[in-house]
Order: sequence, then C-alpha cells, then structure tokens
Amino acid sequence: MSQSPSFLEPRSQIDDPSSPVARFGADEPLVMDAGMALAPWQIAYQTYGTLNTAKSNAVLICHALTGDQHVANVSPVTGKPGWWTTMVGPGKPVDTDRFFVICANVIGGCSGSTGPATINPATGHPYNLDFPVLTIRDMVRAQAALIDRLGIASLFCVLGGSMGGMQVLQWAASYPDRVFSALPIAAAARHSAQNIAFHEVGRQAIMADPDWRGGNYLNEGTRPSKGLGVARMGAHITYLSELALHRKFGRNFQDRSAPTFSFDADFQIESYLRYQGLQFVERFDANSYLYVTKAMDYFDLAAEHDGILARVFKGSATRFCVISFTSDWLFPTSDSRAIVHALNAAAASVGFVEIESDKGHDAFLLDEPEMFSAARGFIDAAARARGLS
Repeated sequence: MSQSPSFLEPRSQIDDPSSPVARFGADEPLVMDAGMALAPWQIAYQTYGTLNTAKSNAVLICHALTGDQHVANVSPVTGKPGWWTTMVGPGKPVDTDRFFVICANVIGGCSGSTGPATINPATGHPYNLDFPVLTIRDMVRAQAALIDRLGIASLFCVLGGSMGGMQVLQWAASYPDRVFSALPIAAAARHSAQNIAFHEVGRQAIMADPDWRGGNYLNEGTRPSKGLGVARMGAHITYLSELALHRKFGRNFQDRSAPTFSFDADFQIESYLRYQGLQFVERFDANSYLYVTKAMDYFDLAAEHDGILARVFKGSATRFCVISFTSDWLFPTSDSRAIVHALNAAAASVGFVEIESDKGHDAFLLDEPEMFSAARGFIDAAARARGLS
C-alpha cells in the first residue's frame, strides 16, 4: 500500500496494525524488570517464508531503535520498502525460500506492540508516561512469548543490528537453549556513557517542547514535533561517519551559490537533517522514543555477573558470529571485540568479522557486500549443522 505519510495512518497502526498481532490477556501478564506486570498486552509482527514440519528453520530478526516489524515488506505508514530488504528475502543471506523469518515490533514501540501510545484499558486513554519503563530484557521476554505462541521451541538464528544486536545478545543470555545461532551486528554488551549522553540530549529536546505537555500530548491533541525532530537530527549524526558526511554533502550549499547570512538551511547537510527530522515525526511516537532510548541506556549484560561478561555465556552451545564496521564510532569495533573475548573465555563457538567501511553505524542497513558475504557464510554453515537443506 503505497501512500504518503499522514498523522492518522501511524495512529491506526498503534492499536490495530495491519500486520499480525499476538494478544495476551489479563491472565498472561508480561512481568517487567521495573517490577510491574503489563496486562493485557500485544505484540505485532510479520513473518516471511514457511515454517518446516520440524519447526527448526525459524529465524528471528530484531530491529533497531526506530525500526519496526516491516523488515522485508512495504511499510503501511511510509509506503517505502522494508528496512532490511538488502539482507532478507528470496536468495538473500536470510533466505525466505529456506527459512521462516519473524520480525516483531518491540514492546514500547509504536507500530502495533503495546507501548506508551497504546490505549490503556483501565483509563480508555493512551498510557503516556503511565507505561512502565522497560528494558531490552523486557523486549526479549515479549518476543519469547510470541515465539511460544507460534509453537516454536527453538530458533535457528537470531540476528539484528544496533539495538537489535543488543536483543540478540539478550536472547542468547536469557534463552541459550532456544538459540541455535546468533548474529549480533554493530552492537555492544552495554551502552556507553557517551551513547547515554546522546540519548539524554534527544530526550531533553522532546521534553522541552511545549507541545509535549508533560507526556500527555495525545490526550491534548498536540505533538512535540519540533523536539522529536531535533532528537532525530542529533541521533542521525551519530549513525554516520565523518567521511560519509563529507562524501555526500561536504560544505556544499543547498539550492544556492552563496551564503544567505541568515539562519536558513544554507548547507546541504542542514537541509538533509531537517528533512530527516520532519520525516521521522510523521511515523514515530515521541514517548516511544523516550522509552526505547532509555531501554538501550539501561542495557548492561554483565551487570548481574559482577561485570564479568564471560559468565553470561558460560556453557552456551549457541554458535555466534559478531560483525562490526571500522567507521562505526557509535558502537565501535572495540565493543564487538569485548563480546568476542567474553565468548572465547566462555569456550563458546564464535567468529568475528570487522568490515572495512566508511559508512558509519548505519552500514549494517546499507549495501555492504562484505557483510552479506559474512552473514551468508555463517548462516549457511549453521544451517548445515542444524540439518537444514
């Protein structure tokens, strides 16, 4: 369904999305790390391919911060192709002719899974800030409930990049017997102080917008578009490398040959960032942005193991492949190496690929042949070990 973005369409996708939805009743609460139980609740998802008779070919894809379940189909909100069509599809590294692929919108998101924009059945109004603060582990618990609902005992592979990679690591830690292979890309076992700082700037931009209304903007018919747009602009800079910015924009002027000596968008990079902000506010909920960024900030996989990451993976039979990019300064290669060292110390099966790229953190979403080759090789080898043709 190809159409231009609108405010009404994203709203309709929050409570009653066009994708499949698994609904859990009052007697099936999602117990969260904050000490609250969410019930009733729902999780929206998409599937591609066919589950085999043995139910052994299921692949779970975990999306990044502002992603959704529409990994390989046209988005009903933007009308654009899925966000990872380079990786997922017939004949792609995650081959939908071979595997049953699942991608769910995270809890706390705004594309059909329960989150702050969802109607709270107790009040008849959106949860807003009454929604419990969540963690990456809460997201994974919700995904595990979905996998149970689908009747799948174990997953052939769990993969994802950035926040999706965090979920991959949490899956391997929380449900090691249910994950045959794991592919975290451009991720880390804990969020750095620098990344927390970037997220806090974005959250403060949203909360400083008068239209945020203390988080109650949906009840009052407003939207903190300016604050959310600024948050997106700031975050988007972190997804790119200096070389990528220079190659694409340099110091080129936007539709002019000389400076205007004003605060208009003189430079192409200024115009690009403003465009990114405007597009983002049409498809994403501001409170969801607060909640999901906070979940990333809380992520520290080794925190309950005295800070020793190897203990998290002790005895794990999961096969791992860790991928990083040389120009990713948001989740640098050192973060991936820390994961690999911990897996080696735990005697886990692990491969590591550092890919030469000047595209920054967003490289995992782009056309990177080396990443596709590495992912395909790892998945094919794991499929042989799993007995999948």
